[in-house]
Amino acid sequence: MIFRPVSTIKVGIDFASGPLDVGRLAIRDRIIYFEYERSFIERGLEISPLRLPLQPGLRRFDAALFDGLPGVFNDSLPDGWGRLLFDRALRVQGLTPAQASQLDRLTHVGASGMGALTYEPAIEADAGKDEIDLDRLAGQALDVLEGQADEVIGELLLLNASSAGARPKAMIGYNPETGAMTHGRSDLPEGFQPWLVKFPNAQDGKDAGAVEYVYALMARAAGIGMTETHLFPARRGAGFFATRRFDRIGERRLHAHTASGLLHADHRTPSLDYEDLIALTLRLTRDVRQAEKMFRLAVFNVLGHNRDDHAKNFTYLMDEAGNWSLAPAYDLTFSSGPGGEQTTMVKGEGKAPAGTHLLAVAKEAGLAAKDARAIIDQTREAFGQWPRLAREHGVTASSIRLIADRTGSAGR
Repeated sequence: MIFRPVSTIKVGIDFASGPLDVGRLAIRDRIIYFEYERSFIERGLEISPLRLPLQPGLRRFDAALFDGLPGVFNDSLPDGWGRLLFDRALRVQGLTPAQASQLDRLTHVGASGMGALTYEPAIEADAGKDEIDLDRLAGQALDVLEGQADEVIGELLLLNASSAGARPKAMIGYNPETGAMTHGRSDLPEGFQPWLVKFPNAQDGKDAGAVEYVYALMARAAGIGMTETHLFPARRGAGFFATRRFDRIGERRLHAHTASGLLHADHRTPSLDYEDLIALTLRLTRDVRQAEKMFRLAVFNVLGHNRDDHAKNFTYLMDEAGNWSLAPAYDLTFSSGPGGEQTTMVKGEGKAPAGTHLLAVAKEAGLAAKDARAIIDQTREAFGQWPRLAREHGVTASSIRLIADRTGSAGR
């Protein structure tokens, strides 16, 4: 990566047949401005209807949130692991992270980020190696987290694109027929699909991948929509969790926008309630079936002690016709939130949300109480599979006991 600061960026959106001009971002005196192209306004595609509606004229945003970047474009930027990699790459070049603006960071995303948005100019990424060795990448990721291995930053940065979250990740191309893997940021060879693989961080147990994989199996049993998942074998530990990307359908790309970006809600600070997410889902999709999907997620996260359910862990997808839907679920695993509470509250309750709180949220989603109770019962039944599935997939005995205790699945 060769860093070249920019003052303006051309924003496009590419659903498959080439980018449409969306508008331009500019920065002056560390203030970011955005203006839509008139031709894009005339198309009527609302890429961020709540905080960046289609209107002519120059816009600027509060620098206290997303460093002044509109939420829809902030969604394109990596955080956690991806930001750490970019910052380390800057330091290798003798620069400090403060010298890179949000626009400079978007040039690294280019046309390879999550969703359909594209950014020009784009930093030319180093060419990646053809073959992927997950164990090697996992080791390199740990070395980077420990402040070592600057020589591998380029490859890890190439593999990260704009994925979010603190745990190290790699965007790969995976051929389910042959088991072959390749770098996944650019066009993939025939037979390969875009997948995302997670690696454990220094705080994770060696069974973190297996825990998330079993949670994915239980989520499907609870009626939650997810893309395909896989547990790739590892030389150490139970394996690496992987999921097929939901923003790519064959050659098609879908516009992806998180609840954080849509509502301008900082995902690092608990600020949302599931009733907010239900309302957002109905506002975007106008479909009670999509609101039911959000309710199922709320139930699963509460019963499964997934308390890191922050605003970036809920994504909406828009197709080329402007139709919105709730994205397949992701980042479903056992976790603790700030202070041990749900990051997203349930009718105002974060510390100990219960069935009464969930039923109140169900009412907001337009669900009858009997249907909501059926979803809660289905989810409890799904978590009853935890001890058996966890043993089958290599989760440690201590993790099985801990999660069984927290989810109420002990002895089932």
